[in-house]
Formats: sequence, structure tokens, C-alpha cells
Amino acid sequence: MKAAVLEKINAPLAIREVIPTDLKVGQVLVKVLASGLCGAQLHEIRGHKGNAKFLPHLMGHEGCGIVKEIGPGVTTVEEGDKVVMHWRPGSGIESEFPQYILGDKTISSGKCTTLSEESIVSENRVTKVPSDTPPVLAAMLGCSLTTALGIIDNECDLKFGESVAVIGCGGVGLNLIQAAKMRSAFPIYGVDVNDKMFELSIDMGADVFSRDMSNVSKVDVILDTTGNCSVITKAFDLLAPSGRLIMVGQPQPDANLNILNPLSFFDGQGKSVRASQGGGTKPEIDIPRYVALANKGIIDYETLHTDTFTLDEINEAFDLLKSGNAGRIIIKIGEAE
Repeated sequence: MKAAVLEKINAPLAIREVIPTDLKVGQVLVKVLASGLCGAQLHEIRGHKGNAKFLPHLMGHEGCGIVKEIGPGVTTVEEGDKVVMHWRPGSGIESEFPQYILGDKTISSGKCTTLSEESIVSENRVTKVPSDTPPVLAAMLGCSLTTALGIIDNECDLKFGESVAVIGCGGVGLNLIQAAKMRSAFPIYGVDVNDKMFELSIDMGADVFSRDMSNVSKVDVILDTTGNCSVITKAFDLLAPSGRLIMVGQPQPDANLNILNPLSFFDGQGKSVRASQGGGTKPEIDIPRYVALANKGIIDYETLHTDTFTLDEINEAFDLLKSGNAGRIIIKIGEAE
């Protein structure tokens, strides 16, 4: 089978023929239909996730597929099930790391990878969804949608009518705008240096779009997807009393974050800063709820899907992701039989 393989840090991915090994306890073999691209994967390519010592390895962490085979002990899915492939642990067995044959050697890979024609996935990284769930929606539920909805629902204690600023309006940022709108936040600011994200931000629910934070008033909740520490430092001053700043994007490993006016953090009931881990999503509980909302048209995933590539075009897709000129990019890999 074909797979996108990271062989060298800061280098293009290679399309290689790899062979899945026999399934072990708690593992599931999935035929991959679609995968989303996430900014976190750029951190992997740059070696910012401590992954350099594990090269070569497969890539991707949000996807949709069909279960081809289940390993010993698997009880939550069956052959033929359509599943969301997600990096957040859900129900089922936490398996050992999957292995593949690449050339004349055996390589290990993550417990959920999605940029390949087939993937061995830990049971607790797949969640069954109805067979008519669109692959694009299911792929987004692997990370971007669940992260954004989880942050609003679980982590920032957003009240009706509180103000929100989303810094960085890519795939996750646009979903955050949508989720804040669902919670009746007002006003919602979309902040992005790229003017091309204006229409998408407004379409997803932003009341104001800004290229910088100069015209952003004090806000109750700031959601940063950039991971840029200089941007986050400036954002601290925009927090209203009792305001909350959620770090969604991850800074580089050697970066320093400064709080220039720490006394202001005692304003109101006290301001706060926290880092998000996937919005605290519980896949087996949250994903079915989100599918139902999408089926009712309450969650808009189609506007978010701006570009589609094939697996062979993976490096062009990552180039577009780095440019900031896209919402959610989907890699179309297989067809349901």
C-alpha cells in the first residue's frame, strides 16, 4: 500500500510502499477514505514534537475509514464499520505502537496515522459512525471539529453573550468561530494576517475581521491557534477582567512566553491562561452528538472544506497549509466499497 512517510526532518514527505504487519491485541486495520491536514503535522515535519528519533514514520492524525480487520480483544468496532480516526484516546484497548514493513526493515508508527491507503490503529483511536456519514465530516471529527467544539464546550466556560477573539483563522480557528457562534458569543473577532481569510471568517460567524489586534476591544475569551509567543504576549493585554486565554496552537520547543503586565491578571475574579489538549474531547461520547448536529445543519463542515488533494499530492497540500490560504484541507485517499 502507499503511504506518506516522514523520512527526514524539514524535508518533503516521501510516498512509499509499506506493508502492515499482523494485527496485535487491540489493533484495527482501517482502509482510509480521507484525511484532514492539521498545523500540528507541520510541527512533526519540523521535529518539534520530539519525533526525530522515531524516523521514518507514517503521518496524519484525523481521518475517516472502513474497518477491514480487527485484532484480538477488539470489541468496539467490527469489520465493515465506518469510523472516525482520532488522536484523542477513546473507548477500547490502548494497543502497542503499530508496525509496518518498509523496504527491508520494520518501522513503528503512531497509534493513529491517516496519510496512507491503509492504517493500523489502536482500538481506542477509532469511533464508529453511521455508514452514511460523509468522509469529509468524519475526517474533521478526528481533530479540527472536535477540538474546537470541545474547547468552547469544555474548557473556556464561555457564557452567553461573552466576547471572543480567535487568533489564526485556519481550519481549527474557523471551527472555533463557528463553535463560539453556536454559544451566542458576541462580538466574535477573527484575527488573521491573511486577508484571504476574511470571507471564510465572516461566513463561519465572525462579527469583525482584523489583520492584527489593533482594533480588537477587551474580550472575555481569547483563543490562539498560532502558537506564536510574540502574538500571545500582545494578546494578554486584550483580556477583559476575569478573561481567559486558551493556547490551542503549540509554540516551538525553545520559545519563551512573556507576561508584560502580570498585575493585570488579578483584575476581576482573576484572569487565566491554559493550554488545550484537543478540547478535552471524549470521542465515544462527543462524536455521535456532533454527527447528529451536522446532519441537522447546525454544524457547517462543508464551508470549512476548501481544498482537496490526493495522497500523491501530499507535499503540495502541505505547502498550501503553510501558506495560510486554506480552511481545512482534505486528502482523498480511498473509496467506500
